[in-house]
Amino acid sequence: MDNKTAVIVGAGIGGIATSVFLARNGYKVKVYEKNEFPGGRCSGITRDGHRFDMGATIYLMPSIYRSVFESMGLKIEDCFQSLPLNTLYKVYFEDGTEIPFSANNVIMQSSLEETEPGSYQKARRYISTGYGFFELAMKKLIGRNFYHLFDFITISNMILLMKLKTYIRHIAFARKFFRHPHLVKAFTFQNIYVGQDPNKAPALFAMIPAAELTEGSLVPAGGMYKITEALISHAEKLGVQFFYGKAVSRIKVNKRMAEGVVLEDGEETTSDIVVANADLPYVYHELLPDRRISKRIERLKYSCSAIVIHWGLDKTYPQLGHHSVFLSDNYNSNLNCIFKDHSISDDPSFYIHAPSRTDPTAAPDGEDTLTVIIPSGHADEKKPQDWNERLHKVRQSVIKRLKKLGLTDIDDHIKFEFSYLPHDWKNIFNLSKGATFGSLGHNIFQMGYFRPHNRHKKYRNLYFAGGSTHPGNGIPLVLLSAKLTTERILKDLP
Repeated sequence: MDNKTAVIVGAGIGGIATSVFLARNGYKVKVYEKNEFPGGRCSGITRDGHRFDMGATIYLMPSIYRSVFESMGLKIEDCFQSLPLNTLYKVYFEDGTEIPFSANNVIMQSSLEETEPGSYQKARRYISTGYGFFELAMKKLIGRNFYHLFDFITISNMILLMKLKTYIRHIAFARKFFRHPHLVKAFTFQNIYVGQDPNKAPALFAMIPAAELTEGSLVPAGGMYKITEALISHAEKLGVQFFYGKAVSRIKVNKRMAEGVVLEDGEETTSDIVVANADLPYVYHELLPDRRISKRIERLKYSCSAIVIHWGLDKTYPQLGHHSVFLSDNYNSNLNCIFKDHSISDDPSFYIHAPSRTDPTAAPDGEDTLTVIIPSGHADEKKPQDWNERLHKVRQSVIKRLKKLGLTDIDDHIKFEFSYLPHDWKNIFNLSKGATFGSLGHNIFQMGYFRPHNRHKKYRNLYFAGGSTHPGNGIPLVLLSAKLTTERILKDLP
């Protein structure tokens, strides 16, 4: 095995984790990254003492992190400090209702019962059922490879999909437990985490809020980039070489094999296997010659994007907790605007991350670091948008909503701001359509065996790791993707 070589395209979290797995199994690994930094959307930005996460702001489903890290020979507690959140987030409605999602059952019960009498016990059943979906899906659907169609299409799997309620929409499933529309929204909006429409996602994804409330949500001291740093450090100790500012222009193929990669500067490198961690639709469209497959992937369902605004402030605002979710009265029209019109409404729902509530190092003393994440449609050439104009309008809406909460002078205390629009995600990270939550969406026909495979059908030594292959979007599943892709490589090339 010592003479086996691997080239990985992209140093996102999936590419880094794959490099660790391969190096542990004797491969000599080189990773080429177009940007000057690793981590992709699990990277960070620091400006004037204010620290911002580029993408995800918490690590959900910590059981997956622990399992994958242990598979790499690591213990999370040895890699970075995890800070628990007693209140995961507070959900704000425009009528003044506030619902905290808390690990404290007394707080949770009081808030739910005030909104809908009897709802606390219903919420407990909902969470128990949803977490059962998570455990079953991890064992039978998410946490395994499907090598052949009939690994997936079996009587037992058809029964499994029925048990996981994939035939029921999440919103309809939630209504079996809650009558009050605020609670239905509060227990389903989490589909946005993986770029889904909460009104269209299958009930299986009740596992997201259920896993949050069962396992908790944690933040790494120092930001999400600490996860990337830990994996990079471990990879380099295993001999992995990282090359930054080195964009791959194409994957060299010959007959039924990938031979290596060609960089934009003309440099070529050969290897026994190639693993593409760059966004899968981008790889098929830009780095491989087969236009037929690329066109088929283009017709798949894509997830949404987001407008993200980062603020460095010279004042703190204690009204905001670590995470705050603001849902609009026009919630459903918001979703239609995102998922049907591929745009964004003037009065959107949004989320705010205030990391210094838990980690004081995220901002200078007496100051604040805020990130506003506003889900939007992805970039669609058939439905062009003036995204700069949309940014201006939604920013005004966010400021107005925050002033109602008591942040009356917030616009006077913004020292600096910078933002990212759908086309920025596309340009910086080669994300197809700028779909920042992971380009390909999740539905029953884009999961399991039906999701683009983690090995190319024709080029038998070309593999994929990341959010748009199996098992799906989000950092926990991307880490799991690295593990499953490596399992497949070792099965194919023992």
